[in-house]
Amino acid sequence: MHRLSHIVVTALLATAGLVPFTAAAPAAAASRPAVDGANRPGVHPAADPDEVRVISVRGAGPFRIGARLADLSAAGLVDWVAPDCDGVLRAGVTGAWAGKVLLAFRDARLVEVGTATAPPRTPAGASVGMSFAELEEIYGPRGSMIRNDAGDSSAYLVRSGSRVELFTGHPIRPGAGYLQVGPASFVERAFREGRSC
Repeated sequence: MHRLSHIVVTALLATAGLVPFTAAAPAAAASRPAVDGANRPGVHPAADPDEVRVISVRGAGPFRIGARLADLSAAGLVDWVAPDCDGVLRAGVTGAWAGKVLLAFRDARLVEVGTATAPPRTPAGASVGMSFAELEEIYGPRGSMIRNDAGDSSAYLVRSGSRVELFTGHPIRPGAGYLQVGPASFVERAFREGRSC
């Protein structure tokens, strides 16, 4: 009970502006138990807002490809969920990743993490906002430009086993406007077929 009171008081003081929130956050984090679901497969604790954000074919922060929607929701990491098509659910996130990534679930499993911001960056250092020429410099023979089946859209694709990083164009300026990571059977296939799911 004493810990809860300390957390509540600290939060109230931070909200009132009497204690800087960044100073209050570590004390509150140290006195609370691990995030629910942190020990479940595919679910990891929320990212520290100050850490460098990385997005890879494995996912981003606590959002690991293959994670269950129920586990991420129970951990308080999912903000909203909306149906898309063909049984796909799109979701927004909470915490340090809010406003940075969007998620897609099929059969209640995470199949895509996407971003239109920089950071995050890939492990190779690539990000949204780069030109396709810059991506080619970074990835060399590991990546390639591809076109969708209709031939009206191009993207830069990097394969890693059965998963991909896919940089699609920006509607206003040249270069990468959106980065999606996940299984090729979902991410690449949706791009090639010209559908959102």
